Formats: sequence, structure tokens, C-alpha cells
Amino acid sequence: MAAKETPTDDAAAVPSARTVTPADPAELPVRSGEAPWTAEEVEEARTELRSDAERLRAEITASEEAISGLMRDSGDGAGDDQADTGTKNVTREHEMALAANAREMLYQTERAEQRLEAGTYGSCESCGQPIGKARMQAFPRATLCVDCKQRQERRP
Repeated sequence: MAAKETPTDDAAAVPSARTVTPADPAELPVRSGEAPWTAEEVEEARTELRSDAERLRAEITASEEAISGLMRDSGDGAGDDQADTGTKNVTREHEMALAANAREMLYQTERAEQRLEAGTYGSCESCGQPIGKARMQAFPRATLCVDCKQRQERRP
């Protein structure tokens, strides 16, 4: 008979597949003339992204609850006139748009967190050049440098 194996503390020491090693701040791209990222600046960006993600998840939950309530109430409108029905429809569509916007921002925020951990945070996804530390600090979800963003906005 084989002896039954028992888990050891060694198993807890093995990192899971989801464990990500943060990038070295000095290796994050910066524009010419900018000082390299410091560990404090990277931690500040990471904290801001995590905080934004938590806030957005709460907004999405609140919007989904509001939409659910509006959908329930839409069946109660047997005596509503056209204005009441129209108002309910506009309110429901407004909540749906808010939820969709929050989901998109959450996606962008999570991608920025992934790029930060992978060491590609601050690289333009179009041309590969540094976006600029100041731009990343002002808009942590930026994926394009100013030139590429301007080109993208000019397209019809």
C-alpha cells in the first residue's frame, strides 16, 4: 500500500500561475529628457489604477442594479402616458450607457495594470515609442503617444 501524501508547507511557497513579477521601474520607457520612473512613482500609478478599478466595479454594480430596477418597473406602466413611458426609456438607456462606459474604462484600467506589471507601461501601442511619463501620470490608461492619438482622432 502506498502511503497517503499530505500537503507540505513547500506547496505554499510555490507561486501560482497568476503571480506576476512587477517590472523594474527603471526599465519602463520614458521620453528623451525625462527622468526614469522611480519605484515610488510606479507604486503611485499602481495604487491609482487599483483604486480606479475598484471604483469602476462599484459603479458597474450600481448601474446594473438601477437597470434591473428600471426593467422591473417598465412592466408596471399600464396606466402611464407616452411621456412617462418615454422618460422611463430614456432613463434606462442612460443607465445602460453609463454601465457600458464604466465597463470600457474598467477594461482599459485592467489593461494598464497588466502593462505596468509586464514592463510595457508607457510604450505607445501604435508606434512603440515612449508615451511620456508626464502623460502617463496625468492619464494612466493612455495607450498611445500624443502624435499617434492625434492621428487616430483625425481619421474619418
